[in-house]
Amino acid sequence: MIMSKTTIVDIALALGITPSTVSRALAGNKKIKASTREAVRAKAKELGYERNEVASNLRRGVTKTVGIIVPRINREFFSSIISKAEAVLVEAGYSLLICQTYEKAENEIRALKTLSSSRVAGIMISHSAETPSSKAIKETIRGSKIKLVQFDRVFEDLPGSRVVNDDFNGAYMAVKHLIERGYKKIGAMVGYDTCLAFVNRYKGYEAALKEAGMPLDKALVFPGTIVRETGYANAGKAIDAACDALYSSGDFSALGALECALARGLRVPEDFAIVGTANESFTALTTPSMSSVNQNPSDMGRQAAEAMLRLLKGDTAGEEIIVDTELIVRESTGGKKQQIK
Repeated sequence: MIMSKTTIVDIALALGITPSTVSRALAGNKKIKASTREAVRAKAKELGYERNEVASNLRRGVTKTVGIIVPRINREFFSSIISKAEAVLVEAGYSLLICQTYEKAENEIRALKTLSSSRVAGIMISHSAETPSSKAIKETIRGSKIKLVQFDRVFEDLPGSRVVNDDFNGAYMAVKHLIERGYKKIGAMVGYDTCLAFVNRYKGYEAALKEAGMPLDKALVFPGTIVRETGYANAGKAIDAACDALYSSGDFSALGALECALARGLRVPEDFAIVGTANESFTALTTPSMSSVNQNPSDMGRQAAEAMLRLLKGDTAGEEIIVDTELIVRESTGGKKQQIK
């Protein structure tokens, strides 16, 4: 025989009060006498009552859930952000619902619609590489009261808060490092020009060359290079063009470049140097180990979650937070093998 769950009605009958009084008492409504609230809680515990928080929140039109949308959770950069953000949100009484876009714009819109229909309190998002603009996003969230926090990859014309890296300085430091090590022909594997983070990294690359009086050769700039396969292919083009070093706006494309250089029989870093971005764990494990720009993802996750909580409390209408970057020098640019930081 299946036992039915205890309901608010059962508690009301046991105490001789109305179900609505029980409901308000369990919700902590101060208009209900403290003695009544205590009696209701005691009877609920005695009868084994379990409150359905989801249903309760839905009746009020809100949930204690925040959604997060990322390109891929199998990228350590994004998984570190998610892990830290969840810890902050859970401590504040919220749960986290995770969606992936796999770098597809249509998946991003689908995730936004799914989270919106789930009545989440807020959405944290890092846009897909293929999302061309904020237009479709604006149309999707128009009229919604959902709070929005963008992180890493952002659009400046969307409402809410933004948490970004100092992408310009990260790239600038990496390329300046290559120049100081004596490399003369430095190419760049960059992301999509619709993404502000990638645009700023390219500007940092450009500024470092200009400061050193080195020419900018557009033939040595490879846009849309964010995965291992395109990193391998474009590194081959750079090597054929007599590049002696490559800056990459991502570690996976940098890994492809390293594999290509070694397959060509080049010595790294003597003949060819490589520096990536994100400081993924594998960068400390390759042979040679790879220099990379550390984006401090745990700090970004914490800052993004805290920005969301401030929006939910109404403490701010929106803010921009910049997370510092640092260059980790390893063997691929002439440094020593180091552990991941």
